[in-house]
Order: sequence, then structure tokens, then C-alpha cells
Amino acid sequence: MSESEFHETPDEDLVERVESISDEEAEQRATALEAGLESYELEDEDRALLRAYGFEEDEDEALGAAPVLAVVGRPNVGKSTLVNRILGRREAVVEDVPGVTRDRVSYRAEWNTKEFTLVDTGGWDQDSKGMASRIAIQSEVAVDMADAVLLVVDATTGPTSTDEMVVKMLRRKKKPVLLAANKVDDERGELMAAELWGLGLGQPWTVSALHGRGVADLLDEVLTILPEVSAVDTRVEEGGPRRVALVGRPNVGKSSLLNQLIGSDRVLVDNVAGTTRDPVDELIELGDKQWRFVDTAGIRRRAHQASGADFYAALRTQTALERAEVALVLMEVQDPLSEQDVRIVTTAVEAGRAVVL
Repeated sequence: MSESEFHETPDEDLVERVESISDEEAEQRATALEAGLESYELEDEDRALLRAYGFEEDEDEALGAAPVLAVVGRPNVGKSTLVNRILGRREAVVEDVPGVTRDRVSYRAEWNTKEFTLVDTGGWDQDSKGMASRIAIQSEVAVDMADAVLLVVDATTGPTSTDEMVVKMLRRKKKPVLLAANKVDDERGELMAAELWGLGLGQPWTVSALHGRGVADLLDEVLTILPEVSAVDTRVEEGGPRRVALVGRPNVGKSSLLNQLIGSDRVLVDNVAGTTRDPVDELIELGDKQWRFVDTAGIRRRAHQASGADFYAALRTQTALERAEVALVLMEVQDPLSEQDVRIVTTAVEAGRAVVL
């Protein structure tokens, strides 16, 4: 809401409430709001105080307001490493093992002042079975919901049959596609990447996600294929929805609950504990208001002893909890309350979050 719009439609009750606050209290309240509550939905009178004392509100835009770029490719070609390089921080869980990324996960990215949504996906493999097959389905859904696609391949191995199958899938989707030839660190890698012209996607943009080589040129090209506003994702977030973190032991049904709430298979569900690693969020309308539900990795009994992807997944879960206002703790009804359940509830309480069991 702009300042002019705010003053054009004054609310008499709001004006009365604001005028009843003393100058000293109003200044303290506005300062506190600006300092520590940027992630929360503000009441109208608090917004008025911020405006009156010269504070600017941060616009909490929805991920869907910006164009969407899906990052796809077969397993272990460096998609998540490239995502982290583009973001300039370590967000996506990375490990030198195929299949670390399982759900599609969205991040806000920016290049040359243009914002866009970056969607990291699991490895795509048409011949996969079980959980790997569902990961591939999530990747295709990400392509369907994207304005453009960045296909990442391993330049050191040349085009594989799986790469060719991914290209066929992308042709069916009829989305703009850029080809990123990853793991190119020298001139020898540049020569090897030339083989990728055979995929029929035009110029392979050679990059080293690990060292940053060529990523700037790739992003310049990305901006040329992205629209100004997303044509596929039209969700709009007004006022900032409340955030609810779904937490609990591994395999208690957090992802199943989120899928049930949104009415689709948004998050991978499997009987194997630890299926979710990156926090996955979704906007859900409850009581005429939007809420952001965040599915998290299960909190393990000894998270401090975890290593690799599980260790970083635990950190992501803790961060998601810190950013949430409500912790929805799931437990197994047929099992007695365990020490681990108590520890999880205690963690949520100590974080100062409202807790729902």
C-alpha cells in the first residue's frame, strides 16, 4: 500500500486508536516495530505509526510475483551448487552424492537489480523407480510452474542418454531453455563442452558452479529469457502471511499433512525417514487469511552428531523454526511420548514460538 492510498481511505476507528496513543509511547512503539518485527504481519495502527515517524515498510512480496526460473538436470550435475552460487549464499543442501535434493525448493534471487524466483529441483531420471521416480515428477512440476528453464549438465562427461531424455521432456513443455555446461574450470573443459551442442539447445553456457567461473555471463543471458512478471505463478501475498513450521521426528507425517492441507502431492512422501531435507513452503488459505506452512526435515535424536546433508538439513529446520510464528509439532499417536518429542517441543518453546501439538 502506498502512502497516498493509505491517506485516501482513512478508517475512523483506526484514527481514533492512533490518536489515543501518547507521543512517547508512539515513538517507542514505532521504533520497536521497525527494529524487530519486519517478518510479522502488522496491524493497521502499527503501520500508521511507522509512516508517521518516517519509517519505511519493507514490501513482503510473494515468490510468485517475480518470474520463475527452474533449475533442472539429471542427478549430481551440480544444480544445487549452481543455485547457491547464484544466490551468493549456501541455501540448498549440497553433497557429492546423487539425489541429495528431493523436493522442489524456491528461493528469491536477484541479478542486476532484477528479481526472480529460483527453483532448485531433484535429479530427473525417466527410468527411476520408487522415491527417485517421485523426485523426477517433482522436477517436471517445477518446469510446468516456471517461466523459463536452466538445464544443467556435466561438461566433463559429455551428453548422456539421460541428458537427452531431459531435453525431450523440456521440448514437450515448450518453455525457453538455457543450457548450462557445469564443471568447466579451464580451456580443456571448454573443448569438452563443445560436444553439448549436439543436444540441440543452442550455445552451452560454460560455468564452474564451484568456483563461480562464467556464472555472471550465464545470468546476463537468463535475464534475456525471463519475462518482467511471471506468466505462470500468480500468487500474491498481501500484508505478509503468518508462518507455521511443521516440525517433529523423522517420518511422523509432516509432509503428508502439508499435502493434505493443500490438496496435492506438493512434498515427497515415503516410508523412509528423512525424505524431506530442504524446508518446503506453501501458501494455504484458512479463515479467509493466507498462512505460509513450512515443511521441515525431521529433527533427529542426535542432530549434533549428524554429518553431510543431514547436518545441513537440521540447520535448515532450525532456521525455519526461528522464522516461523507458530510451531506445529507432530507426534505418533500410537507411540508413547518420547524424550525426542519433549526435546522438540522444548526447542520450539525456547524459540518463543506458539506451539500446537
